[in-house]
Formats: sequence, structure tokens, C-alpha cells
Amino acid sequence: MLQNKVILGSEEWCSFPELGIPTIKARVDSGAKTSAMHALNIAPFIKNDANWVKFDINPIQNNIKTIIHCEAPLVDKRIVKSSSGFREHRYVIQTSLKIGDAKWPIEMTLTNRDSMGFRMLLGREAMSGRVLVDPEQKYLLGQPTAESLKELYQNSEKVKTGLRIGLLASNPELYSNKRIMEAGEMRGHEMHFLNIKECYMKLDAKKPEIHYRGGKILNEFDAIIPRIRPSITFYGCALTRQFEALKVFVLNSATAITQSRDKLYSLQLLLNSGIDIPTTGFANSPLDTDNLIKMVGGSPLIVKLLEGTQGKGVVLAETKKAAESVINAFKSLNANILVQEFIKEANGKDIRCFVIDGKVVAAIQREAMPGEFRANIHLGGTASVIKVTPEEKKIAIKAAKAMDLKVAGVDIIRSSKGPLLLEVNSSPGLEGIEGATNKDVAGEMIRAIEKNFKL
Repeated sequence: MLQNKVILGSEEWCSFPELGIPTIKARVDSGAKTSAMHALNIAPFIKNDANWVKFDINPIQNNIKTIIHCEAPLVDKRIVKSSSGFREHRYVIQTSLKIGDAKWPIEMTLTNRDSMGFRMLLGREAMSGRVLVDPEQKYLLGQPTAESLKELYQNSEKVKTGLRIGLLASNPELYSNKRIMEAGEMRGHEMHFLNIKECYMKLDAKKPEIHYRGGKILNEFDAIIPRIRPSITFYGCALTRQFEALKVFVLNSATAITQSRDKLYSLQLLLNSGIDIPTTGFANSPLDTDNLIKMVGGSPLIVKLLEGTQGKGVVLAETKKAAESVINAFKSLNANILVQEFIKEANGKDIRCFVIDGKVVAAIQREAMPGEFRANIHLGGTASVIKVTPEEKKIAIKAAKAMDLKVAGVDIIRSSKGPLLLEVNSSPGLEGIEGATNKDVAGEMIRAIEKNFKL
């Protein structure tokens, strides 16, 4: 019986003839139940009255120019929990795996594995009864050379010409930033990561300039995507304004980003556009604490610092005494504070709508951890796909327009009074929403730039 089994190391090269993938490196992991393949632009469709799914794959790690367009019968759509505890809906396909001289059908899920070390994960369900694993070995069935890889994929590699796009941000290793860079390169554009702190400006009426480390002048860009963290909003927006002065297209303007970061001003703008929000009070070290609490319907209530982000500086006061204590504590900081009614029926859930160029391209429901009321993914909240109502879509689009943002993460809460708007984010993260929905949100951002240039 043993002699009929294929012996594999912890890493092996395999192929998928039916998908047109001549070779791909796989992580052989008997600890993982399900096999998974890296895929982008995943879309289900009907073929001969059967459910199929089409998707794109970059089969070679760290090479996003090589693209294979695949399609396969759709077997299922199920929730898969990753090793980090993240749950996402994935499409499941069935296709033939060829490894060495052996070939057999396997099921595998499609997911974005850009943050992983391997484009393919071979799990134990696909290996059961057919494989023995020697974890101390690698490439027992051979390994292609760089030259043979290039030859195998010579028809897949396409030389494209496109725009010169700069990503103005702080951390090149952040998931969102990596995805935007990859999405731009996949669509044939020349992408450059510009570290905000390494940029500086020459203010001149006749010849304004932006310089980068080493004195390089950054005046030849077609478009800039600002991804400015709250702690450097002032400087990041100053750079964005300078690019605007140079007639460079920016995906979100400095003015729009600045006003979105001012919680009070943004709420005033939203209300002026007829968008409902939870009843909110604002004060600067108030003396009438009791009346401020009554203004928003009493306890429980939310107390927010104006400068807080990603759920930080946000406190739930469950009793009047607790609310008074929190407000008085914020008073001692001489801080501007918002108090807001607590929507108990939301049960720790909110909806994040990702709006790009006046359209909701993806939406998720975020749910807080047990005992937590803030649903932010950064605070351990989980994301799942949700179907938003036409009214919620309308609010999200209207909110992004009111803030003059081409790209916005709009947070909505469902209440007994109907949907209420919580916040509009000008640099929304991509990891939670792409992981849960399998949508190429980064690609949609690049398409919005292409649309401006009528590509």
C-alpha cells in the first residue's frame, strides 16, 4: 500500500492542467484541512446551465505581471476559518491536481493569498490516501529553474504601458498599501511607493516642486493615491495639496481628507446633506455635564474624543455616573468631546460600505468581540458579507459625496429608527473587506483613476 503513495516534502511544485497552470509552488500542510489557491477578480457565472467561477491567478510568487485567466466548475461556497482566526466566505472549485507522475481530482477554495508565502496550499483532504509527507524534505519531485519558469509562462506575460501612479503613505508592508501597488502593476501601470516622511516641498510661484530622499524631484506623476494615517494628517495633506498644485490627479483631495478627519465638522457636513446620525452632543470641558447627558437621551451613551481613530478614544458609559466620570476625566485633558446616543439594538454590529467614484463596490458587516461594543477590525472585530439595502447604499453614496471623497469607507448602524451614519473614513483599510467579500477593491481604486484619464 505504501509503495502506491506519493512522498512529498514540505514544499513541492505541482500543476493544474485543466486550469492551464503548468507549474506552481505549493506549501504541503497536513495541518490544514482545506486546500487553497491564490485568486483575484473572482466572479461566478453560468456555463451550460451549470455554476462556474472565473478568476485570475499570479502563479509565481512576487511576480504580478504573469497572469493566468482561469475558470472551473463551482462546487460550493463556504465559510473558511484561517489559522489567524479570520473567517471568510470562499468559492470552492474542483479540478485535477498533477504532482510528479500522479494525477487526481481535488477540491480547493479560492482566496487572496498575497500576504502568504505560497500561491498554493495543499491540505490534508486533497492528500488523504494518496500522499505521505516528509516535513524535513523539500522539492522531492523536482524544482523548475528560473529559465524554465520563464519559458513555461512566456505566453502569459504581457508588457503593458500605463500611468505613473504614486502611493503616498507611511508603511509599504501594510496589507492595503501592498494590494494597491499590486493592483496598479497588474493593470499595467508604473507604481511608486512614496513615504510621506521622506517627501519635502519647494514652495515657489513659478516652479513648485516636491522632492524625495536623495533630492529626487517628484513632478512627473499622472496620479497620486493618498493613504494618510491620522497622526500625520497635516503634513500628508500639505503634500497632497502640493501635488494638486502641480496639476496631478489625486484620488482624494487634501480638502476632503482634512474635513473627514474633523469628526465634528464632518458630522455637520453630513447633517447639512440630510443624512441621519445618532443624536450627538459636542462640548469643550462642559460645566453642564448633566444636561449634556440628557441631550442625547441619557445613559447608556458613547463618549468620544475628537482626535480618536480606529475605535481609540471611544468609551461606552453604561450608567449616568459612569458617563459623568468619563466626561470629567476628558475635561481634565482640556479635550473637545462628543457624546452620542448608544444604539443598543445594533448589538455590537455595524456596516462598512466601501464607496469608490460614487458607487458602493463592496460591503461587510463588522461584529464586535464578545463584551466589546466597537466593531472595528483592528480591535478584534470579525467581518462577514452582508447585502445592504437600497437605502443604506443611498446613504453611503450621499455621505461620500457630501465629504467630496472619491474613495471612502462609510460606517452605518442599523437602528429602530432606520439606518444611521456613524463615520466616514478617507483611508479605509482593505484587508477585512477584500478577505470577506473576495472582491478586488484595490483594483476598483485603480479603475477610478483610469476612468479619470478615460483609459
